[in-house]
Amino acid sequence: MPTQSINHEHGIQVNLSQFLHQLLQVLLVGLTIGMMRTVLPALAESDFGVPKTSFLLLTSFVIAFGMVKGVMNFVAGRLSERIGRKRVLLIGWWIALPIPVMIWYAPSWSWIVAATVLLGVNQGLTWSMTQSSKLDITRMQERGLTLGLNEFAGYVGVALAGIFTAWLASILGARISLLLFGLVVILSALILTQLWVRETLPWAKAEASRHKFSVQQKSTLRPRYPNNISSQPSTLEVFTLMSWRDKRMFALSQAGMVEKFVDALVWGFYPIYLYQKGLSLTEVGSIVGVYAITWGILQLITGRLSDRIGRHRLNVWGMWICGAGVALMVSGQGTLWWSLSAALSGVGMAMLYPNLSAAVADISHPNWRGSAIGIYRFWRDLGYGIGALGLGLTAHFSGRVEAAYWFVALAMLVSGLILIWWGEETHPQLNPLT
Repeated sequence: MPTQSINHEHGIQVNLSQFLHQLLQVLLVGLTIGMMRTVLPALAESDFGVPKTSFLLLTSFVIAFGMVKGVMNFVAGRLSERIGRKRVLLIGWWIALPIPVMIWYAPSWSWIVAATVLLGVNQGLTWSMTQSSKLDITRMQERGLTLGLNEFAGYVGVALAGIFTAWLASILGARISLLLFGLVVILSALILTQLWVRETLPWAKAEASRHKFSVQQKSTLRPRYPNNISSQPSTLEVFTLMSWRDKRMFALSQAGMVEKFVDALVWGFYPIYLYQKGLSLTEVGSIVGVYAITWGILQLITGRLSDRIGRHRLNVWGMWICGAGVALMVSGQGTLWWSLSAALSGVGMAMLYPNLSAAVADISHPNWRGSAIGIYRFWRDLGYGIGALGLGLTAHFSGRVEAAYWFVALAMLVSGLILIWWGEETHPQLNPLT
């Protein structure tokens, strides 16, 4: 039996095999959501009879996804502390199995919404567990790198699936391509989880024990955990702490929620906007893919960078740069302009996305870190639903899809200001508890 299975030693290097298995899992999670992001919105009118001016109906599947995923993130975090990370991951993959079949058979748009509800359950359970599991087995000094790698793998999967399914749909047709692609990805994930993924909850318990010892020994390097929460808190206690009782957690949670407005826009409106501008489905997939690939790849740099210079500045500037990319998308014309605008939003997302999560992990005690991450992700992914609703209403009452872009850009600006005001540097080495 390996040494780390007895001592539960932390670090990427000593747990490399399991770390790589978890990265493969999050790649498959990204492929699962990515198959829904390009083909379906662009073909909503031609294949499912959704009027192109019915903005609320067009965004209904994103609203459903965000609401369900947000709740399931909350459930997943708490449940994983009781039954373990691996079991929650397996449940998430079993729930995903009907999704490609439902898309293939769908007689109306309501079936797509229903399939997206299942997707929200799947994503809430699986993506949360890949993140929590990697944080369980890595060291405090590796959190930025860990989450950068996690989100890199996931969003490269999102981008590749969007590009590949758009190309496949042009050859085989939308429904059959999503059926085949979806079944291969989901069945592969189920098999790999059952055979190779290990339970990581014992590593979190070992970290909690070591932290208790360091407090007793008055260690000089201690994270700035909240002091207004019990050692074994209830679900309500963690929820209220994350949502409003700790101003730092509130600042991080609201920033996470607002940045999902961008992703809701990219998912629900970018394909429609670009398709109406005369681009082909493959060209639409490529531009949307630029956003996700830029975001995914740069997280390899920004996650590690935050371990050196801190999370706070990267999070604030990431909000503003991402919002600027959104505003530029509707300020010019042409494939090159749209690609560069999408890339700029991807740069901003790469700066903030892994590091908001890393900041939450920094100041969450290992006894309740799984719950804290789940609640942060609840508010973050609720942003899909709230953002999509706001986008739909803005576009509906203005009569122009471009108005939705300005709504998101303004929201990102204001959210960044709130993060400056109530947030702080959370890296234990740069701002330790004294």
